[in-house]
This record gives sequence, structure tokens and C-alpha cells, in this order.
Amino acid sequence: MSTVVTPDTTITSPAETELFGHPKGLYVCFATELWERFSFYGMKYLLLLYLTKYHLFSDAMGLDVLGAYAGLVYALPVIGGALADRYLGFRKAVVFGGLLLSLGHILMAVEGHQAVSYAAGTVLEQALALADGTTLAAGTVLTADITVRDTAALKVFYLALALIVVGVGFLKPNISTIVGRLYEPGDPRRDSGFTIFYMGINIGSFTATLLCGWLGETYGWGYGFGAAGIGMIIGLITFLYGQKYLHGHAEPSNPAILKEKTIGPLNKEWSIYLLSMLSLSVVWWVVQREPVVHFVQLTMLVLAGAGLIAYSFYKASREDFHRMLVLIVLIASTIVFWALFEQSASSMTLFADRVMDRTVGDTELKASQFGSLNAGFIILLAPVFAGLWVWLARRGWEPSTPVKFGLGIIQAGLGFGALVLGAQFPDESGKVAMIWLILAYLLHTMGELSLSPVGLSAVTKLAVPKVVGAAMGTWFLATALSETLATRMSKWAAIDTETGEVADVATALAAYVDLFTFLTWFGVGAGVFMIIISPLLRRGMHGIH
Repeated sequence: MSTVVTPDTTITSPAETELFGHPKGLYVCFATELWERFSFYGMKYLLLLYLTKYHLFSDAMGLDVLGAYAGLVYALPVIGGALADRYLGFRKAVVFGGLLLSLGHILMAVEGHQAVSYAAGTVLEQALALADGTTLAAGTVLTADITVRDTAALKVFYLALALIVVGVGFLKPNISTIVGRLYEPGDPRRDSGFTIFYMGINIGSFTATLLCGWLGETYGWGYGFGAAGIGMIIGLITFLYGQKYLHGHAEPSNPAILKEKTIGPLNKEWSIYLLSMLSLSVVWWVVQREPVVHFVQLTMLVLAGAGLIAYSFYKASREDFHRMLVLIVLIASTIVFWALFEQSASSMTLFADRVMDRTVGDTELKASQFGSLNAGFIILLAPVFAGLWVWLARRGWEPSTPVKFGLGIIQAGLGFGALVLGAQFPDESGKVAMIWLILAYLLHTMGELSLSPVGLSAVTKLAVPKVVGAAMGTWFLATALSETLATRMSKWAAIDTETGEVADVATALAAYVDLFTFLTWFGVGAGVFMIIISPLLRRGMHGIH
């Protein structure tokens, strides 16, 4: 790793450091994040289908893996961001994270052999080796259902997930921070710069879900995961090539600390890398145990929330204490929203795969491809919502932050209401028209645009200044908890399948309708409650909009 690079003060021509009115480093970060999100979303919507249709996991088993993985992905950036801020600097953290991600996505392409299910009463034609080491002789009559999986390939699969989880922890929070560092304080271009950057996220998500989903479900899972891996490698190469355009803004704040010896001959920098690699074994173990992930998330979130409240009560003014209480309520409400919203990769994907008519003319769309709708709608609607809030604000009609949160949660609930309504009009084969899922994604995206953009802003405005970092970490812990809650809710519609395909479409549809009916009322009820208490919350904000 190179030593710190001070900003280049000899360059005087903006044309040499800028492109289209923004620092060239912005486009480096834009491209890096685009390809990283390409890889992330390229595998996200394939994951559950891959486990249930190739390795023949039950719905509950597959949802546990998805929940543990997603929960860890959204929790570890808190640690990765802290390590970069205090020790590594953002550039080194992004490079290290990118290397881990590239290796993880490459390993995701290792399929192994497809699982085979044997029903009770089957007479074995040849000897069968089981995962516990026992062997059933040819001619044995099975007394119970048995599924034989490629355990070696699954161990590689869990290692791939561990690499991705740790890699995201280092890359995701720090690439965003670099964007902010490219602009001087008060630079009016900062907001538009972040708009360009976040557009890269959605372009990567949109294209990856369409392409990787199609490759994985058409030609083989390894092709879909492999394409996602190629995207991550392109992103890493882009960042390595474009480092010169960061002009030292992503370097360690105190490079001397990294050279201090810590573990034997290793300095602090290489100790961080070594410990991170050793942590892969822990993540490999935990990602297979969703209850552990859920318990740790819940415990840490409760402790963090209680700590913030206690700190603001004893160390801050009365107004700051009230603002912190409002922030905790808002954070709690986001758990509800994201637990609904993140059904997209779980129950909504299985719904699309099993009980939805996905044909358009002579073409059948893949279930995983529908995940692209969220990013597509964001690209279309984000400018509309941004303009809407400005238009309402000029007339004094802009909703307060708590009301926006409530509206967002209501729209998430109504999205499931669209699916429940559509289920009342199945076709001759008992399947639901895809227009209802498209409408659900539209409502969910509108809810996201109502809540998500103002969420992080609310943290920075409402938290006591000395603990803004801790408050931001609590926000992300709440998001992580919502991931495991989402998959736990999805289990209410878990269906027993032998080959990953449902035998009775009507029974499967009824199970999803029961789940989506609950989620509809849960979302609408929680959103209405937020709007009802919004006057109280607004008073507690003491003038903060």
C-alpha cells in the first residue's frame, strides 16, 4: 500500500481535475459503485431461488440463509466505516473490500452437483452416501424422505457469502464517504454530485437484476453468479485505475498509526487485514445460523437505542433529549418499513416464481428479473419526488418528516394490498397476472422515496452532535434487523416442495394471500399510527423540519 498522498495543489486548471462540472473522482466512485451494486443485486434475487431449486433447501432453510446474509451485509458496514475512519483511510478500505468481494463472487459460481430428493418408500438402485458419513446399500427401502446435497459445494458457498459480507462492510460505507470528501464544505455541487453517484447504484441494480437473473435461470446458476462476479472485478479495476483522481482525499488521516507494530512483526494496517481474514471463519459459521444473527442484532440495537437516550438525558439539553426520543421513534418505524420492503427478495420472488403468469407474448420472464422494477422506478420517479417536495415547500404544504415516514409505510402496506387484490382474479391455470406485482413494486418504490431520502438527513439533524456517528450506526443496525424480520415474516408462507416447484398452485397462492393480507394491514396500520402521533413528534423536534 502506498503512503499518504497530499492533495495536488499545483493543478490550477479545473478542466484537468473536473469533468462536466464535477471532480473526476466522482465518476470513478460512480463507476465503482455501479459495478459493485451490479454484483450485489445480480446475486441477491437469485439467491433464494438457487437454494430452493438447485440445492433443494426448504423455504424455511433458504429464508434463514437469506436473512442471515442480508442482516450481516447491512450490519458490518458500521465496523468497516469505523476502521476506515480511524485507521485505514477510505481508499485502502475500498480496495481491500473490493478484493474480498471479487473473490466471493467468483466462488459463488461454484455450483457443485444438483441435490437429489428421494421420497419415502423408494428402493435404492445403488448405494447412497449421506452427509453424516453413513452409506445406504443398494436395495434399501427408504422409510423417510431424504435429500442428498453437495456438502462440499455448500461449504464453498458459505465461504463466498462470508467474503461478500466482509467485503461489503469495507467497501459500501467508504465509497460514499469518498464522494463527500471530493467537495469542499459548502460546495453547492455536493447534492448534485451525490445524485449522480446514487444514479450509479440504481443503474447497476437495474441492469444486473435483468441480466444476471436471466443468465442464472436460463443457462445455469453459475452463469448468473459468474456475471455478477465479473461486474465486481470491473468495478475494482476501475477504482484502482482511477485512484489518481481522488487527489489524496481518501487517504488515512494519520498514516503513522498504520505503521505501528501490533501483532509480532505486523503493523496495524496488516493486522487489520489479517484479523479481517480470520473473521471470515466466524462469519462463515454465523451466516448458517440465522437465530444467532437475529439475537445479536436485536441486542445491539436495544443497547444502542438505550445508550443514546441515556446520553441525551444526562449530557444534553432538554430540547436535544426530546429530539433524540423522536429519532428513536423514527428509527423504530424504519424497521417496519424495511421489513415490508425487503420481502422483494424473499416472499415476492417466490410468489413470482410459483404463482404468477410471467409470459409476455412468446417470452417468459424470469422471477428474479422482477427485482429490477424497484431500481427502474427509482430512476423514473426520484426527480418527480424531489420536485414535488420543493413545489409543496414553496406553498407551505410539505409534510413533516414523521408524516413522510408514515406515508412511506402506508404505501409499503398498500403494495401488498395490490397483490391480495390481484390474487382474486387468477387465470385458467390459477396464476396471477404480473401487472399486480408491478403495481406492488411501484407502491413500494414510492414509499421508499417518501421515507429513505429524508431518513439519513433526520439522523444528522436530530441526533446530539457528539453522538451523530453512534446514531447513524443505530440507524444501520435497525436496517439490518429488518432484514431478518423480513425473512421471518416470509416463513409464514413457507411451502414444502420436493423439487423447488409447487405441486398445487391454488394452495400456494392461498398461503401467499394470507401473508400479504397481514402485511397489508400491518403496514397501513403502522403508517396511520405514525401520522396520528406526528404532531407530538413534530413538537419534540423543536423547529427541526
